[in-house]
Amino acid sequence: MAGKDTEQSLGDIYDFRSGLSKAGSEFGSGYPFLTFKDVFYNVFVPDELGDLVNSTESERVNCDIKRGDVFLTRTSETMDELGMSCVALRDIPFATFNGFTKRLRPKPYAEIVPEFAGYFFRSPQFRRDVTAMSSLSTRASLNNDMLARLRISLPDLPVQTAIGRTLKSLDAKVKQNQKTMRALEQLAQVLYRTWFVDFEPVKSKEGGADYFPSMPQTVFDALTTRLVDSELGLIPEGWTVEPLSSICTLVSGGTPKRSMPSYWEGDLPWYSVKDAPGYGEVWVIQTDERITHDGLINSAARMVPKGCTIISARGTVGKLAMAGTAMAFNQSCYGLLPGDGVSFCHLYLLMQTAVADLQQRTHGSVFDTITRATFGGLLVISPPSDVVASFEAVVSPLFELILASRQESKQLSELRDYLLPRLLSGSVHVADAPHD
Repeated sequence: MAGKDTEQSLGDIYDFRSGLSKAGSEFGSGYPFLTFKDVFYNVFVPDELGDLVNSTESERVNCDIKRGDVFLTRTSETMDELGMSCVALRDIPFATFNGFTKRLRPKPYAEIVPEFAGYFFRSPQFRRDVTAMSSLSTRASLNNDMLARLRISLPDLPVQTAIGRTLKSLDAKVKQNQKTMRALEQLAQVLYRTWFVDFEPVKSKEGGADYFPSMPQTVFDALTTRLVDSELGLIPEGWTVEPLSSICTLVSGGTPKRSMPSYWEGDLPWYSVKDAPGYGEVWVIQTDERITHDGLINSAARMVPKGCTIISARGTVGKLAMAGTAMAFNQSCYGLLPGDGVSFCHLYLLMQTAVADLQQRTHGSVFDTITRATFGGLLVISPPSDVVASFEAVVSPLFELILASRQESKQLSELRDYLLPRLLSGSVHVADAPHD
């Protein structure tokens, strides 16, 4: 690595300013506003800010956002939320920022690359420095004096640029994977709705069509051309309405005793709702906690296979995930296994529709709990087995692609987290790291 790192205090290279504190009535209209959540959840300021505030011209001048600005959460209930950072990669006209954050604006002579800054301020070392520096009474907090004394080690500008580019390329691939996963899941949802909610293949055949694009010809040829009345309205002739519990197997969860260390930190993934995948990710491929075989056999927890749909039954009710590997889960969840033992994707998509139905029954509010009686009382449409099997064959490759993208993103994130402290410390040189 060319040159030598220079260590400076943040006060040497940044000017500090707090953001706007406004009454709640001032939000919802006006000009773009960077919120506490925007800062907390993003390494870089989002391309579009979703919140608005009625700010004055002087506020927009004093609390503006320009490329290179660093935003730090300055106060929070816990240390984990303190000093989280977000860096602006472009000027955002007319925007201001939240009063619970600090803006660190580079001084005119400061030589720091914004992309590099984004990763430095999220590094484990800086997070440890923030924790050591901050005070915790009723709330954790950072003031200007504390910030000014924190240190930053700056490589030469070309090295900063290369480090930022290397780490950002990994994040860009993860972000692209997220878009791909969402598109694939939406495609699967559209296909499910087409086949099993709107009955488009049956309606097409009734209208004289001799094939349907997403359906195998033999299955289409065997379809009825009639819709008949049922408890759930019109459904294809020959299809039935059944309790959800009759077309799948329910598996209850459990928690090994916390007082038994030998039950924990084992080889078996143990799922709770905090492990639920994000929008479009579908699969859960790792869990925060793992249990041992002794913990499994000495508790109510049970292992379920890859593909099992897991639904949260208490707390955040109705959250769905598909097990990306064999795993157990806690007592606040149920596992659902398809009755035929193979149509895992069909069951997952059916459950998405069923959860939406339950939410509609409660006028869109979060229903309090799901019990075994809930599954017994929820009626669903049960198509012939050959139709379900054909649908599974169509959509399961989409789910496997989602899983592959999910696994790749995990590996890329682990690589980024491995490289980040080493690149910043100089123990790994940019020449050793992957490039675009």
